Amino acid sequence: IVQRMLLIFCKRSHKTNGELCDSCAKLRDYALLRLEKCTFGNEKPACKDCPIHCYKPEMREKIREVMRFSGSRMVWYYPVDSIKHLFRKSRKKD
Repeated sequence: IVQRMLLIFCKRSHKTNGELCDSCAKLRDYALLRLEKCTFGNEKPACKDCPIHCYKPEMREKIREVMRFSGSRMVWYYPVDSIKHLFRKSRKKD
């Protein structure tokens, strides 16, 4: 999901053509590393709901910007993933 959000953000904000620019690629690598090292594993909550904030403040702000921009656009670019994400999110609240 993070990679796809970054693709939407980079394509629309940095005018790339399907490839991530250097700064977005660095953010992707950082996010994937953080996910890989997450102590919650597959039970990881959304970052905003997580009790442990593992992102550096600068990177945290960048990923927030990407998520704010791409979140509503995910339905148009990746509808199946969007529905799955919303379904998982609603199940975790139960």
